[in-house]
Amino acid sequence: MNGIPLLDLDTCRVRQRRLRERLAGPSPDLVVLTSPEHVQYLTGHRWDYRWARAPLAAIDGAGNLLLVCPDKVVDAAAADDVRTYESKWRSTLRLDQRQASAAVLADWLAGRPAPGRVAVEFSACCPHVTRLFPDAELIDVDPLLWDLRRRKDADELGLLRRAIDATGAMYRKARAMIEPGVSELAVFSALQGAAVEACGEMLTDTGNDYASGVRGGSPRARGARAGELYILDLGPAYRGYFSDNARTVSVDRRPTDAQSAACERVCGAFEIVERMGRPGVRCRDIYAEVHAWLNGVPSLGSWSSHLGHGIGLFVHETPHLNPSWDDTLEEGDVIAVEPALYGPNLGVGIRIENDYRVTAGGLELLSPFPLGLVD
Repeated sequence: MNGIPLLDLDTCRVRQRRLRERLAGPSPDLVVLTSPEHVQYLTGHRWDYRWARAPLAAIDGAGNLLLVCPDKVVDAAAADDVRTYESKWRSTLRLDQRQASAAVLADWLAGRPAPGRVAVEFSACCPHVTRLFPDAELIDVDPLLWDLRRRKDADELGLLRRAIDATGAMYRKARAMIEPGVSELAVFSALQGAAVEACGEMLTDTGNDYASGVRGGSPRARGARAGELYILDLGPAYRGYFSDNARTVSVDRRPTDAQSAACERVCGAFEIVERMGRPGVRCRDIYAEVHAWLNGVPSLGSWSSHLGHGIGLFVHETPHLNPSWDDTLEEGDVIAVEPALYGPNLGVGIRIENDYRVTAGGLELLSPFPLGLVD
């Protein structure tokens, strides 16, 4: 897997050009990327045990890209020069990998004029890299990269769709096995297996909420109980790209009238989102309408959380459907939208989440799985 590109290499080159074209002011002499997500985004490659590897990519002023790989040269990459460092000695992972990959960068730069301006990720770049440029002006490239990542290209969409489809398999498994007494840990284990089977390989992540009768959390050593609602917020990530959607299941398949009415109200929020969602619309405006809708019948419960967020190489990306930000939808965004209602009369509450792609004409639903508490 590590030697095979996960993204289309020609499209990676397009992303490299977009990055260089969008860098503000005088072009930097060098761009250095150290986060595994951005190395993958621009070169097509991701390594297992990303927390214990230190790949690096650098782009010089002429657009030539250096890719520094752990241990082995990859078979193909969107790179002009591919070099390696040793991440293991006699099969033991080294603890100084950032230092080792930075040393390869230093060798690549040897003999060149000292760069005057260097763009790095302030959130991820380590001193081993920045000390190579003691006299350079350092520029934070994080905000630009986050913005560029909003526009999902076809190769990225392919991975996202595969991850989202895996949640469909997980929900089918969940609806088949959830009943009073079923162990939360057993549900968790079965759903992990369903996602892996659907994707055909080990996954990057699998989501966060697998507990019954509460708003969310990890699975516990307890059985689900009759009358409870089981909120499943699932996020299998395929080759680095995260899905994120949720369904709520009635454990005994006998939802109360209040639970059924609240579920219908939550589902109605998607009609608002799908009517309003298109490029140029402020996310705050969508949030405001959904907030008014969900809180319009106090007897059904209340809601004050975020409405959603972008997904991609991270589970919470731009744009934010959240009044704490003032984002606007853009064509190419992929968003997770999660209206909910909570209240004592609901046995905690109901959260349902769908994934959408923002197109020129509106929203494309990417998670067409049943929404109901029973079906």
